[in-house]
Amino acid sequence: MNETLVIVGPTAVGKTKLSIYLAKRFQTEIINGDAFQVYRGMDIGTAKVTRQEAQNVPHHLIDICDPSEPYTVADYQIDARRILENLSTRGKMPIIVGGTGFYIKAALYDYHFGSTGADHQYRLSLARFAEEKGKLALHERLKALDPDAAKQIHPNNLVRVMRALEVIHETGRPFSRHDQREISQCLYPFFCIGLTLDRALLYARINARVDQMIENGLINEVRALYDQGLHGAQAMQAIGYKEFIPYFDGRVPLADAIDQLKKHSRHYAKRQYTWFNHQMPIHWIDMTEALDDFQAKAEEIHRFVKEYRR
Repeated sequence: MNETLVIVGPTAVGKTKLSIYLAKRFQTEIINGDAFQVYRGMDIGTAKVTRQEAQNVPHHLIDICDPSEPYTVADYQIDARRILENLSTRGKMPIIVGGTGFYIKAALYDYHFGSTGADHQYRLSLARFAEEKGKLALHERLKALDPDAAKQIHPNNLVRVMRALEVIHETGRPFSRHDQREISQCLYPFFCIGLTLDRALLYARINARVDQMIENGLINEVRALYDQGLHGAQAMQAIGYKEFIPYFDGRVPLADAIDQLKKHSRHYAKRQYTWFNHQMPIHWIDMTEALDDFQAKAEEIHRFVKEYRR
């Protein structure tokens, strides 16, 4: 099977642009590795690749479900592996690009998920509870049912807290004792490059990107979802969307919602660095030079990947 190229890194570091360049050079296709770009109608806030940006490079696992539909990491695992095998059969090197490390790793490694995630109503009830009572309150519920799992999952990791509660609800067993394990065996050989920038520079780019998203119509995009009554949907937990719910509810001014979005985006970038450093073997590449001469830096990375594949 062809080795997969994985491109990871924090938000706003330049993953999309580089992945398209490399996909064209290697004449291959891209698999989305972002948990929220699977949803239709969530384009601006997820920095989804546009048709013009894609330059005719095929992209997979983008716009495959509605925001009202739950889409779990187990779903992603199945879909991503199907595409990995299809591309390999056609003699192409798959490229997975994104910032949702847990999804990407679940596709490549022998992860087993005990929960089917079939009880959509229960998931929605958890999301509503978190919205009304707060993330800490939902984490306290997990702590009462499974203290060991609560110690391992940060209260701010709403998706994982909900996932643990779903497993308990469906199986009647503690999440910490369930068969959700990673076997060290890698099922799909891969080579991973991580893109990085000086922290201050990255944060400045994140702030500027949020401003550009606002200018491009992000508020109207989120409003359309809000007006559909999707407040408690899994999709609306995405950074770039959840921050505006209090604004639409009339609880905070718009400026505060935008400030929260910038803050959450910066914090998320920091968490992404931490996760990737501890969870995957990565060749880190500083992208500072690409800000002045993208073509030269991208070609340098192309040569680096090409040399590795020999």
